[in-house]
Amino acid sequence: MSKKTPTTPATPATPVLNTPSRLKRFACMMYEGVLLFAVVFLAGYLFDTLTQSRSGLTFRHGRQFVLFLAIGLYFVACWRYGGQTLPMKTWNVRLIDRDGKPPRLSRLVLRYLLIWPVLMVAALLVKGLGLLTGYGATDLLIIFTPFALFIWTWFDKDKQFLHDRLLGTRLVSV
Repeated sequence: MSKKTPTTPATPATPVLNTPSRLKRFACMMYEGVLLFAVVFLAGYLFDTLTQSRSGLTFRHGRQFVLFLAIGLYFVACWRYGGQTLPMKTWNVRLIDRDGKPPRLSRLVLRYLLIWPVLMVAALLVKGLGLLTGYGATDLLIIFTPFALFIWTWFDKDKQFLHDRLLGTRLVSV
């Protein structure tokens, strides 16, 4: 006769959430730049049509504000509905909170806003370098300011961005 031994139910394995490499996040950022061209073009076209402006300098501050909002709307909407933008889907990267769930809307808006101070400081440093050297061509280094976001990842134990660390969000490979 054989005795039946009680079995313990199998517990589902919790997936290990790996942080995407810096190269993958950089590639995602470059692809994002291509898509943002379309977002900025469309928002700028609508702004010019509605204001009847014929020059990029007409209503410059209003235009900058509208573009800031359009880019923010693009990112927040993509992060809110699916946790990914198209480049993030392409590179299998997702935005989650500490619990592995999609972040709340307020956190997504704050995430978008917290990205900008690092970029602005980097841009001011490039401008200061241009003034210090006296060479106008130094201002071309502005193209390297997005890399300033990666500086914190070298010091963070999980290699997360500073704005993600502050808000309790993170990028993971899926």
